[in-house]
Amino acid sequence: MGRKVCKKCGIFVIGNKCPNCGGNNLSDSWSGRISMINHEKSEIAKKLEIKENGEYAIKVR
Repeated sequence: MGRKVCKKCGIFVIGNKCPNCGGNNLSDSWSGRISMINHEKSEIAKKLEIKENGEYAIKVR
């Protein structure tokens, strides 16, 4: 079984609930990943509208 990703915010999730948005609409179909260490200083985080540090999928299906 693969890792699950929140369909709304794209963060990798452990369990059945997203720690960012609280949603439970998860997918195990994703591609690419970004590890965000400092979202406040990252231009990529601004473009992708990432508001928390963590590991994100680039595309979620």
